[in-house]
Amino acid sequence: MAHVSINVPDNQLMLGLLGERDRHVQAIENAFDTTVHIRGNEISLDGQDAQQAATVFEELVLILQQGQRLEPRAVSEAISLVQADEKPSAVLTGRVLTTYRGTPVRPRTAGQKRYIETIAENVLTFGVGPAGTGKSWLAVACAVKALQERQVERILLTRPAVEAGERLGYLPGDLMSKVDPYLRPLYDALHDMLGPEAVAKLFEKNVVEVAPLAFMRGRTLNDSFIILDEAQNTTPEQMMMFLTRIGFNSRAVITGDVTQVDVQNGRSGLVGLEKILKDIEGLSFVRLTSRDVVRHRIVQQIVDAYERHQKKQQRR
Repeated sequence: MAHVSINVPDNQLMLGLLGERDRHVQAIENAFDTTVHIRGNEISLDGQDAQQAATVFEELVLILQQGQRLEPRAVSEAISLVQADEKPSAVLTGRVLTTYRGTPVRPRTAGQKRYIETIAENVLTFGVGPAGTGKSWLAVACAVKALQERQVERILLTRPAVEAGERLGYLPGDLMSKVDPYLRPLYDALHDMLGPEAVAKLFEKNVVEVAPLAFMRGRTLNDSFIILDEAQNTTPEQMMMFLTRIGFNSRAVITGDVTQVDVQNGRSGLVGLEKILKDIEGLSFVRLTSRDVVRHRIVQQIVDAYERHQKKQQRR
């Protein structure tokens, strides 16, 4: 049985570290095989996982020292990061932007942090991973940041309008009305970042455009931040068409989940693309996994279950 002691340098830090009614301490005790004792500003830990639990406390102190409040969700994320041998103070203190409501948009996993850094460093970034890993959400946040900092003049969001068991023709209205449900997640992300009124003004000025992928043919996109969402549902021809639209001073993020291909005959323009483009400078692929899922814990477990099932089928 290991024994570790930590001295917290400040009473105010200690209050933030423990949480209301010691709920942060309870969360750490529940996550590790350890017992926590508090005496003044000293934290003593005993148990098999005492060192890991102590690392969580030390990392949380660093986060508090950087002026960030500790919410239960942040403590849970810090625990998961330490269990994955990552440093929470390096991940959870990053910030892409602050929404119109004052909420910070930041990475919550090491994979998400790597994804954001890669977008900043490259002309083309491919974010590939399962549902709930923040691929589209963080891409939109990076696009809004680039617009606010005047790195680009406009944002263009696009998706292939592929039918997933439903028929577009049965939906009412013109083509844009029919594809609107496919583009709705991108609208929602913009509204969350900027607010409905600001988004409406940007649409009026054509600073932000949301359109189906078919509308990209024949265009050259300069001074733009372009996001192609649900890229697993492009055909190889559509993917090549999109990639060759990118003009000067533009940046593009292509997101997708290769386990959710709905395109006819399974001919996805995203599957196998990394082998084709791997040697091109300024282009990078980021692979997110179930460890980067930031929705309810059950989503991560569902993703893991599907991955195990697919591996079994491949072996057969």
